[in-house]
Amino acid sequence: MLNKYARAFFTRVLTPFAAFLIRRGVSPDTVTLLGTAGVIAGALVFYPRGEFFWGTVVITLFVFSDLVDGNMARQMGRSSRWGAFLDSTLDRVADGAIFGGFALWYAGGGNDNVLCAVSIFCLASGQVVSYTKARGESIGLPVAVNGLVERAERLVISLVAAGLSGLHTFGVPGIDVLLPIALWIVAVGSLVTLIQRVVTVRRESAEAEAEAAASAPTDTTSGDSPRNSEATS
Repeated sequence: MLNKYARAFFTRVLTPFAAFLIRRGVSPDTVTLLGTAGVIAGALVFYPRGEFFWGTVVITLFVFSDLVDGNMARQMGRSSRWGAFLDSTLDRVADGAIFGGFALWYAGGGNDNVLCAVSIFCLASGQVVSYTKARGESIGLPVAVNGLVERAERLVISLVAAGLSGLHTFGVPGIDVLLPIALWIVAVGSLVTLIQRVVTVRRESAEAEAEAAASAPTDTTSGDSPRNSEATS
């Protein structure tokens, strides 16, 4: 849902920066790789140590590469299947690092096995939500549903909550509860989105099969059944 509005806004804001990188000879693939590396570093260096504020600052700086690289490709007229594949694949890696960082914290210094499990569920469900759409489209179905919590929502909810929770280390009391709440919201929202997409694919699959069956040619050249025709030949 956020993609519809936020992506258009930030694309306009980041267009001058994308043009600057193009003039410097930087390729979109380089931006994609560096952005993913920055997100992974921010998530796996800071989050497992409970440094959520600084980890979120680092991740936020690099997460916008997801918009910059596509903007650069469009300005250069170099949009390609490879670029789309690389971008989508590394998005999954970055998401895994973020929720993996949360899981490592709760498995260690955070000392909360339930929230560790919720973080792992957020990681896994996010990957599966993306897979259902990609797999449905690969078999020729439109998968005409976005769902309650897509990637943009997962990142915004999680990163905002993590960043605010990190203010606890600066003496802001009680704010550290925001991250656990956010993780539960993302977990439930991801489950609802997964169900929405599975139901949509099932419906679209049944409609496609019914349409194919209705348009299939029928043999009207003979009234004999195959068994009878074979017997009399």
